[in-house]
Amino acid sequence: MAIVLLFAVVASLRPLPSRHLTMATGPPGSAYARAGARYREILAREGVQLRLLPTNGAVVNEALLEDQRSGVSAGFVQAGTREKPPRGVVSLGTVFYEPLWLFCHCPGDSLLPTQAHPRISIGPVGGADRPLALKLLALNGISPGTLDLPAYEPEQAARELRTGNLYGAVFVTGWDSPVVQQLARDPSVTLHPFPRADAYVALDPTLSKLVLPRGVADLAHDRPPTDTNLIASKGSLAVRAELHPALQYLLLKAAMAVHGRAEMFQHAGEFPAPEEIDLPLSEEARDVYRTGPSFLQRTLPFWLAVLVQRALILLVPIAGIIYPMWSLVPRLYRWQIQRKVLRLYADLLTLEGDLRHTPADPSILSRLEALDRRVHALHLPIAFGEMTYALRMHIHSLRERLSAAK
Repeated sequence: MAIVLLFAVVASLRPLPSRHLTMATGPPGSAYARAGARYREILAREGVQLRLLPTNGAVVNEALLEDQRSGVSAGFVQAGTREKPPRGVVSLGTVFYEPLWLFCHCPGDSLLPTQAHPRISIGPVGGADRPLALKLLALNGISPGTLDLPAYEPEQAARELRTGNLYGAVFVTGWDSPVVQQLARDPSVTLHPFPRADAYVALDPTLSKLVLPRGVADLAHDRPPTDTNLIASKGSLAVRAELHPALQYLLLKAAMAVHGRAEMFQHAGEFPAPEEIDLPLSEEARDVYRTGPSFLQRTLPFWLAVLVQRALILLVPIAGIIYPMWSLVPRLYRWQIQRKVLRLYADLLTLEGDLRHTPADPSILSRLEALDRRVHALHLPIAFGEMTYALRMHIHSLRERLSAAK
Protein backbone atom coordinates (compact mmCIF):
# COMPACT_ATOMS: atom_id res chain seq x y z
CA MET A 1 0.00 0.00 0.00
CA ALA A 2 2.81 2.38 0.85
CA ILE A 3 4.41 1.80 -2.57
CA VAL A 4 1.14 2.50 -4.38
CA LEU A 5 0.58 5.66 -2.38
CA LEU A 6 4.15 6.82 -3.03
CA PHE A 7 3.67 6.28 -6.77
CA ALA A 8 0.46 8.31 -6.71
CA VAL A 9 2.13 11.18 -4.87
CA VAL A 10 5.12 11.23 -7.25
CA ALA A 11 2.82 11.16 -10.28
CA SER A 12 0.72 14.01 -8.91
CA LEU A 13 3.79 16.14 -8.24
CA ARG A 14 5.04 15.84 -11.84
CA PRO A 15 5.13 19.33 -13.41
CA LEU A 16 2.30 20.31 -15.71
CA PRO A 17 3.30 20.58 -19.37
CA SER A 18 4.72 23.92 -20.41
CA ARG A 19 2.73 26.30 -22.59
CA HIS A 20 5.88 27.18 -24.54
CA LEU A 21 7.76 24.91 -26.93
CA THR A 22 10.67 25.47 -29.34
CA MET A 23 10.92 23.55 -32.62
CA ALA A 24 13.95 23.52 -34.95
CA THR A 25 12.75 23.68 -38.56
CA GLY A 26 14.91 24.58 -41.55
CA PRO A 27 15.81 27.44 -43.92
CA PRO A 28 13.05 29.97 -44.66
CA GLY A 29 10.74 28.65 -47.37
CA SER A 30 11.83 25.02 -46.90
CA ALA A 31 9.44 22.10 -46.40
CA TYR A 32 10.49 22.03 -42.73
CA ALA A 33 9.69 25.71 -42.28
CA ARG A 34 6.31 25.44 -44.01
CA ALA A 35 5.32 22.42 -41.94
CA GLY A 36 6.48 24.15 -38.75
CA ALA A 37 4.21 27.13 -39.47
CA ARG A 38 1.20 24.82 -39.68
CA TYR A 39 2.20 23.08 -36.44
CA ARG A 40 2.33 26.49 -34.77
CA GLU A 41 -1.24 27.29 -35.84
CA ILE A 42 -2.57 23.95 -34.57
CA LEU A 43 -0.79 24.12 -31.20
CA ALA A 44 -1.94 27.72 -30.71
CA ARG A 45 -5.53 26.48 -30.73
CA GLU A 46 -4.58 24.23 -27.78
CA GLY A 47 -3.06 27.10 -25.84
CA VAL A 48 0.57 26.16 -26.57
CA GLN A 49 2.93 28.74 -28.07
CA LEU A 50 5.29 27.08 -30.57
CA ARG A 51 8.47 29.03 -31.32
CA LEU A 52 10.03 28.12 -34.66
CA LEU A 53 13.82 28.21 -34.89
CA PRO A 54 15.12 28.46 -38.49
CA THR A 55 18.24 26.34 -39.12
CA ASN A 56 20.27 25.01 -42.04
CA GLY A 57 18.43 21.70 -41.81
CA ALA A 58 18.26 18.22 -40.33
CA VAL A 59 21.88 17.85 -39.21
CA VAL A 60 21.77 21.07 -37.19
CA ASN A 61 18.37 20.09 -35.79
CA GLU A 62 19.77 16.83 -34.44
CA ALA A 63 22.63 18.64 -32.75
CA LEU A 64 20.21 21.10 -31.14
CA LEU A 65 17.97 18.30 -29.89
CA GLU A 66 20.94 16.49 -28.39
CA ASP A 67 22.15 19.65 -26.63
CA GLN A 68 20.08 20.12 -23.47
CA ARG A 69 21.19 23.75 -23.24
CA SER A 70 19.77 24.67 -26.66
CA GLY A 71 16.19 24.97 -25.44
CA VAL A 72 14.97 23.02 -28.49
CA SER A 73 12.47 20.29 -27.64
CA ALA A 74 11.29 19.23 -31.11
CA GLY A 75 12.50 19.33 -34.68
CA PHE A 76 12.49 17.72 -38.09
CA VAL A 77 15.30 15.27 -38.79
CA GLN A 78 16.11 12.98 -41.68
CA ALA A 79 16.91 9.29 -41.84
CA GLY A 80 20.32 8.25 -43.07
CA THR A 81 22.19 11.44 -42.18
CA ARG A 82 23.83 10.24 -38.96
CA GLU A 83 26.39 7.63 -38.01
CA LYS A 84 24.83 7.02 -34.59
CA PRO A 85 21.54 8.15 -33.02
CA PRO A 86 21.71 11.37 -30.99
CA ARG A 87 21.49 10.82 -27.23
CA GLY A 88 18.22 11.53 -25.48
CA VAL A 89 16.25 11.97 -28.72
CA VAL A 90 13.22 9.90 -29.80
CA SER A 91 10.95 9.91 -32.82
CA LEU A 92 7.22 10.54 -32.98
CA GLY A 93 7.22 8.82 -36.37
CA THR A 94 8.15 9.46 -39.99
CA VAL A 95 6.15 12.30 -41.50
CA PHE A 96 7.08 12.65 -45.20
CA TYR A 97 9.36 11.60 -48.03
CA GLU A 98 12.31 13.81 -48.86
CA PRO A 99 13.34 13.09 -52.46
CA LEU A 100 16.82 13.85 -53.68
CA TRP A 101 16.62 16.02 -56.80
CA LEU A 102 19.67 16.27 -59.00
CA PHE A 103 19.23 18.92 -61.68
CA CYS A 104 22.13 19.22 -64.08
CA HIS A 105 23.38 19.88 -67.60
CA CYS A 106 23.79 16.14 -67.97
CA PRO A 107 24.58 14.35 -71.25
CA GLY A 108 21.82 11.71 -71.35
CA ASP A 109 21.72 9.44 -68.33
CA SER A 110 25.36 10.04 -67.51
CA LEU A 111 25.87 11.71 -64.14
CA LEU A 112 29.31 13.23 -64.61
CA PRO A 113 30.74 15.18 -67.55
CA THR A 114 34.10 14.59 -69.10
CA GLN A 115 35.63 17.81 -67.79
CA ALA A 116 37.70 17.72 -64.61
CA HIS A 117 36.28 18.93 -61.28
CA PRO A 118 32.71 19.71 -62.34
CA ARG A 119 30.92 22.14 -60.02
CA ILE A 120 27.96 20.54 -58.25
CA SER A 121 26.26 22.29 -55.35
CA ILE A 122 25.29 19.82 -52.64
CA GLY A 123 23.71 22.24 -50.18
CA PRO A 124 24.88 24.15 -47.13
CA VAL A 125 26.66 22.59 -44.19
CA GLY A 126 24.12 21.48 -41.60
CA GLY A 127 21.45 20.52 -44.10
CA ALA A 128 20.46 17.00 -45.12
CA ASP A 129 21.40 17.56 -48.78
CA ARG A 130 25.13 17.37 -48.17
CA PRO A 131 25.47 14.09 -46.21
CA LEU A 132 23.02 12.31 -48.51
CA ALA A 133 24.83 13.52 -51.63
CA LEU A 134 28.19 12.42 -50.20
CA LYS A 135 26.69 9.02 -49.37
CA LEU A 136 25.57 8.56 -52.99
CA LEU A 137 29.00 9.56 -54.29
CA ALA A 138 30.58 6.98 -51.98
CA LEU A 139 28.18 4.27 -53.18
CA ASN A 140 29.27 5.06 -56.74
CA GLY A 141 32.95 5.03 -55.82
CA ILE A 142 33.37 8.74 -56.62
CA SER A 143 35.81 10.67 -54.46
CA PRO A 144 34.56 14.12 -53.38
CA GLY A 145 38.06 15.39 -54.16
CA THR A 146 37.41 14.94 -57.88
CA LEU A 147 34.53 17.43 -57.74
CA ASP A 148 34.03 21.07 -56.87
CA LEU A 149 31.22 20.99 -54.28
CA PRO A 150 30.10 24.51 -53.31
CA ALA A 151 27.66 24.85 -50.39
CA TYR A 152 25.02 27.09 -51.98
CA GLU A 153 21.59 27.79 -50.54
CA PRO A 154 18.80 26.43 -52.77
CA GLU A 155 17.85 29.72 -54.41
CA GLN A 156 21.48 30.59 -55.19
CA ALA A 157 22.17 27.10 -56.51
CA ALA A 158 19.18 27.38 -58.87
CA ARG A 159 20.39 30.74 -60.20
CA GLU A 160 23.94 29.49 -60.73
CA LEU A 161 22.66 26.37 -62.47
CA ARG A 162 20.47 28.34 -64.87
CA THR A 163 23.28 30.68 -65.79
CA GLY A 164 25.61 27.77 -66.48
CA ASN A 165 27.98 28.47 -63.56
CA LEU A 166 27.11 25.08 -62.09
CA TYR A 167 27.11 21.72 -63.77
CA GLY A 168 24.56 20.37 -61.29
CA ALA A 169 22.77 21.03 -58.03
CA VAL A 170 21.39 18.66 -55.40
CA PHE A 171 18.29 19.46 -53.41
CA VAL A 172 16.71 17.26 -50.73
CA THR A 173 13.21 18.61 -50.32
CA GLY A 174 9.57 18.00 -51.15
CA TRP A 175 7.89 18.22 -54.54
CA ASP A 176 6.13 21.45 -53.53
CA SER A 177 9.45 23.29 -53.10
CA PRO A 178 9.42 26.42 -55.30
CA VAL A 179 12.99 25.71 -56.47
CA VAL A 180 12.09 22.17 -57.55
CA GLN A 181 8.96 23.40 -59.31
CA GLN A 182 10.90 26.02 -61.27
CA LEU A 183 13.74 23.74 -62.32
CA ALA A 184 11.41 20.85 -63.23
CA ARG A 185 9.76 23.15 -65.80
CA ASP A 186 13.01 24.66 -67.12
CA PRO A 187 13.99 23.09 -70.47
CA SER A 188 17.60 24.26 -70.08
CA VAL A 189 18.28 21.80 -67.24
CA THR A 190 17.69 18.09 -66.82
CA LEU A 191 16.25 16.21 -63.87
CA HIS A 192 18.72 13.36 -63.55
CA PRO A 193 16.99 9.96 -63.26
CA PHE A 194 18.19 7.14 -61.04
CA PRO A 195 17.67 4.01 -63.16
CA ARG A 196 19.39 1.95 -60.44
CA ALA A 197 17.17 3.27 -57.63
CA ASP A 198 16.37 -0.28 -56.49
CA ALA A 199 20.07 -0.95 -56.03
CA TYR A 200 20.50 2.16 -53.86
CA VAL A 201 17.59 1.05 -51.66
CA ALA A 202 19.03 -2.45 -51.38
CA LEU A 203 22.42 -1.08 -50.37
CA ASP A 204 20.99 1.46 -47.92
CA PRO A 205 17.61 0.51 -46.33
CA THR A 206 17.15 4.05 -45.01
CA LEU A 207 16.43 5.09 -48.62
CA SER A 208 13.21 4.69 -50.59
CA LYS A 209 12.43 4.58 -54.31
CA LEU A 210 9.94 7.06 -55.76
CA VAL A 211 8.70 7.66 -59.29
CA LEU A 212 7.92 11.13 -60.67
CA PRO A 213 5.29 10.65 -63.39
CA ARG A 214 5.96 11.87 -66.92
CA GLY A 215 4.57 15.34 -67.62
CA VAL A 216 3.54 16.04 -64.02
CA ALA A 217 5.56 19.28 -63.84
CA ASP A 218 4.24 20.64 -67.14
CA LEU A 219 1.85 18.56 -69.23
CA ALA A 220 1.81 21.06 -72.08
CA HIS A 221 5.57 20.79 -72.58
CA ASP A 222 5.89 17.18 -71.33
CA ARG A 223 8.17 17.94 -68.38
CA PRO A 224 9.69 15.62 -67.34
CA PRO A 225 9.65 13.77 -70.67
CA THR A 226 9.69 10.30 -69.04
CA ASP A 227 8.75 8.64 -65.77
CA THR A 228 11.71 9.46 -63.55
CA ASN A 229 13.04 7.23 -60.79
CA LEU A 230 14.08 9.13 -57.68
CA ILE A 231 15.63 8.08 -54.40
CA ALA A 232 14.46 9.57 -51.14
CA SER A 233 14.93 9.44 -47.43
CA LYS A 234 12.18 9.95 -44.87
CA GLY A 235 11.81 12.90 -42.57
CA SER A 236 10.88 12.29 -38.93
CA LEU A 237 9.43 14.44 -36.20
CA ALA A 238 11.87 14.08 -33.31
CA VAL A 239 11.63 15.28 -29.71
CA ARG A 240 13.72 15.18 -26.60
CA ALA A 241 12.94 11.97 -24.69
CA GLU A 242 11.96 13.82 -21.51
CA LEU A 243 9.39 16.07 -23.25
CA HIS A 244 6.11 15.87 -21.36
CA PRO A 245 3.86 13.10 -22.78
CA ALA A 246 0.98 15.54 -23.19
CA LEU A 247 3.11 17.77 -25.45
CA GLN A 248 4.31 14.72 -27.39
CA TYR A 249 0.68 13.83 -28.01
CA LEU A 250 -0.12 17.38 -29.16
CA LEU A 251 2.77 17.33 -31.64
CA LEU A 252 1.70 13.93 -32.95
CA LYS A 253 -1.88 15.17 -33.27
CA ALA A 254 -0.59 18.14 -35.29
CA ALA A 255 1.51 15.77 -37.44
CA MET A 256 -1.61 13.77 -38.27
CA ALA A 257 -3.36 16.93 -39.42
CA VAL A 258 -0.40 18.31 -41.38
CA HIS A 259 1.04 15.19 -43.01
CA GLY A 260 -1.94 12.84 -43.20
CA ARG A 261 -3.38 13.97 -46.52
CA ALA A 262 -2.49 12.60 -49.95
CA GLU A 263 0.38 14.29 -51.79
CA MET A 264 2.57 13.62 -54.80
CA PHE A 265 4.44 10.65 -53.35
CA GLN A 266 2.16 9.52 -50.52
CA HIS A 267 -1.32 8.16 -49.98
CA ALA A 268 -3.78 9.65 -47.51
CA GLY A 269 -3.06 8.29 -44.04
CA GLU A 270 0.40 6.98 -44.95
CA PHE A 271 2.03 9.51 -42.61
CA PRO A 272 2.77 9.91 -39.80
CA ALA A 273 3.97 6.33 -39.50
CA PRO A 274 5.43 4.41 -36.52
CA GLU A 275 8.71 3.61 -38.26
CA GLU A 276 11.95 3.22 -36.35
CA ILE A 277 14.46 3.84 -39.11
CA ASP A 278 17.39 5.13 -37.09
CA LEU A 279 15.69 6.71 -34.07
CA PRO A 280 13.77 4.86 -31.33
CA LEU A 281 10.04 5.51 -31.26
CA SER A 282 8.67 7.40 -28.26
CA GLU A 283 6.57 5.28 -25.88
CA GLU A 284 3.84 7.93 -25.97
CA ALA A 285 3.78 7.76 -29.79
CA ARG A 286 3.83 3.96 -29.73
CA ASP A 287 0.71 3.93 -27.52
CA VAL A 288 -1.13 6.39 -29.77
CA TYR A 289 -0.30 4.39 -32.92
CA ARG A 290 -1.33 1.12 -31.24
CA THR A 291 -4.57 2.13 -29.51
CA GLY A 292 -5.33 5.66 -30.72
CA PRO A 293 -5.84 8.71 -28.51
CA SER A 294 -7.22 8.05 -25.04
CA PHE A 295 -10.86 8.82 -24.20
CA LEU A 296 -9.78 11.92 -22.28
CA GLN A 297 -7.63 13.15 -25.18
CA ARG A 298 -10.50 12.66 -27.63
CA THR A 299 -13.22 14.33 -25.57
CA LEU A 300 -11.59 17.02 -23.44
CA PRO A 301 -9.51 20.11 -24.21
CA PHE A 302 -5.78 19.55 -23.85
CA TRP A 303 -5.26 21.19 -20.45
CA LEU A 304 -8.42 19.72 -18.92
CA ALA A 305 -7.44 16.25 -20.14
CA VAL A 306 -4.04 16.64 -18.45
CA LEU A 307 -5.62 17.70 -15.15
CA VAL A 308 -8.22 14.92 -15.19
CA GLN A 309 -5.58 12.35 -16.05
CA ARG A 310 -3.45 13.57 -13.18
CA ALA A 311 -6.40 13.43 -10.79
CA LEU A 312 -7.11 9.85 -11.85
CA ILE A 313 -3.49 8.88 -11.34
CA LEU A 314 -3.71 10.23 -7.81
CA LEU A 315 -7.23 9.11 -6.88
CA VAL A 316 -7.32 5.56 -8.25
CA PRO A 317 -4.46 4.22 -6.07
CA ILE A 318 -5.77 6.10 -3.05
CA ALA A 319 -9.24 4.65 -3.63
CA GLY A 320 -7.62 1.22 -3.84
CA ILE A 321 -6.24 1.80 -0.36
CA ILE A 322 -9.28 3.49 1.18
CA TYR A 323 -11.90 1.01 -0.06
CA PRO A 324 -10.56 -2.06 1.79
CA MET A 325 -9.93 0.10 4.84
CA TRP A 326 -13.49 1.44 4.68
CA SER A 327 -14.84 -2.11 4.44
CA LEU A 328 -13.16 -2.81 7.80
CA VAL A 329 -15.15 -0.09 9.59
CA PRO A 330 -18.36 -2.16 10.15
CA ARG A 331 -16.32 -5.08 11.44
CA LEU A 332 -14.33 -2.82 13.75
CA TYR A 333 -17.56 -1.26 15.05
CA ARG A 334 -19.13 -4.68 15.66
CA TRP A 335 -15.99 -5.82 17.44
CA GLN A 336 -16.12 -2.75 19.70
CA ILE A 337 -19.79 -3.41 20.63
CA GLN A 338 -19.14 -7.08 21.28
CA ARG A 339 -16.18 -6.13 23.45
CA LYS A 340 -18.43 -4.05 25.71
CA VAL A 341 -20.97 -6.87 26.06
CA LEU A 342 -18.29 -9.50 26.62
CA ARG A 343 -16.83 -7.49 29.50
CA LEU A 344 -20.25 -7.63 31.18
CA TYR A 345 -20.43 -11.35 30.48
CA ALA A 346 -17.04 -11.74 32.18
CA ASP A 347 -18.38 -10.01 35.29
CA LEU A 348 -21.46 -12.25 35.20
CA LEU A 349 -19.29 -15.37 35.04
CA THR A 350 -17.34 -14.10 38.06
CA LEU A 351 -20.58 -13.69 40.00
CA GLU A 352 -21.72 -17.16 38.96
CA GLY A 353 -18.44 -18.63 40.24
CA ASP A 354 -18.74 -16.79 43.55
CA LEU A 355 -22.31 -18.08 43.93
CA ARG A 356 -21.15 -21.61 43.43
CA HIS A 357 -18.38 -21.35 46.02
CA THR A 358 -20.00 -18.99 48.61
CA PRO A 359 -23.78 -19.15 48.10
CA ALA A 360 -24.40 -17.37 51.42
CA ASP A 361 -22.38 -14.26 50.52
CA PRO A 362 -24.88 -11.36 50.83
CA SER A 363 -22.80 -9.10 48.50
CA ILE A 364 -23.49 -11.29 45.46
CA LEU A 365 -27.04 -10.01 45.08
CA SER A 366 -25.99 -6.36 45.32
CA ARG A 367 -23.26 -6.97 42.77
CA LEU A 368 -25.78 -8.69 40.48
CA GLU A 369 -28.15 -5.74 40.72
CA ALA A 370 -25.31 -3.36 39.92
CA LEU A 371 -24.47 -5.47 36.86
CA ASP A 372 -28.11 -5.37 35.79
CA ARG A 373 -28.11 -1.58 35.99
CA ARG A 374 -24.97 -1.46 33.85
CA VAL A 375 -26.68 -3.62 31.21
CA HIS A 376 -29.72 -1.33 31.18
CA ALA A 377 -27.45 1.69 30.85
CA LEU A 378 -25.77 0.12 27.82
CA HIS A 379 -27.47 1.78 24.81
CA LEU A 380 -26.78 -0.38 21.77
CA PRO A 381 -28.18 -0.11 18.19
CA ILE A 382 -31.24 -2.22 17.44
CA ALA A 383 -29.11 -4.55 15.32
CA PHE A 384 -27.30 -5.61 18.53
CA GLY A 385 -30.46 -6.00 20.68
CA GLU A 386 -30.20 -9.78 20.63
CA MET A 387 -26.89 -9.61 22.51
CA THR A 388 -28.24 -7.44 25.35
CA TYR A 389 -31.43 -9.51 25.56
CA ALA A 390 -29.40 -12.70 26.00
CA LEU A 391 -27.30 -11.03 28.70
CA ARG A 392 -30.38 -9.91 30.62
CA MET A 393 -31.83 -13.42 30.43
CA HIS A 394 -28.65 -14.82 31.97
CA ILE A 395 -28.77 -12.21 34.77
CA HIS A 396 -32.42 -13.13 35.43
CA SER A 397 -31.49 -16.81 35.56
CA LEU A 398 -28.70 -16.13 38.09
CA ARG A 399 -31.12 -14.01 40.21
CA GLU A 400 -33.53 -16.95 40.37
CA ARG A 401 -30.70 -19.24 41.47
CA LEU A 402 -29.86 -16.78 44.28
CA SER A 403 -33.49 -16.78 45.41
CA ALA A 404 -33.59 -20.62 45.40
CA ALA A 405 -30.37 -20.78 47.44
CA LYS A 406 -31.98 -18.77 50.22
